[in-house]
Amino acid sequence: MTETEITDEQVITEILAGEKDKYALLMRKYNQRLYRITKGYLHNEAEIEDTMQDTYVKAYQNLAKFEGRSQFGTWVTKILINECLQRVKKITRKDLYENNAENSITMNITDHQNPETNALNRELKQVLEQNIESLPEKYKVVFLMREVEHMSIEETSQVLDLSIANVKIRLNRAKAMLRKSLSDLYPVREVFEFNLIRCNRIAQNVMSRI
Repeated sequence: MTETEITDEQVITEILAGEKDKYALLMRKYNQRLYRITKGYLHNEAEIEDTMQDTYVKAYQNLAKFEGRSQFGTWVTKILINECLQRVKKITRKDLYENNAENSITMNITDHQNPETNALNRELKQVLEQNIESLPEKYKVVFLMREVEHMSIEETSQVLDLSIANVKIRLNRAKAMLRKSLSDLYPVREVFEFNLIRCNRIAQNVMSRI
């Protein structure tokens, strides 16, 4: 059985049996999701990574309490959202946007197109990301969950404690606030990529703390 065929529940069972190193498998699986959702609340990249690490540490510390009533991804996402909300309360609006330019998103376009095409793609992608980031938090988070991470409407409803109707309303509102021309500039699935180096750093830092 390959790593991709191992279920979260099997990994958790092995972790609780003493194989702590297996926790890195869960982190690597959910790093991209957690990063994108955290972008819905925070702008500073260092704050985002700290929040993700704190989330993983808290999830690990409470792993024995995970009863499997929901998917692990849903459970850890709810922990992340609570961490985000607590951190937002502690950070002033000035702090949230301070040095944001220095913490701009790293583009990771790896196709073999010519330099001019790659430069244009990076520019279009950045414009789309900036427009998504400009959305109000409550719409942006739903948009990232549904359109970027492709979370189901039921799971989005569960982690945000919203009715399915409200999820739909917020998503439609987010789409209305993004100009149609911008939504077609670059495949939305590619935005806010969490590159491998950062993925490794998150995993290593958390493993050193647990």
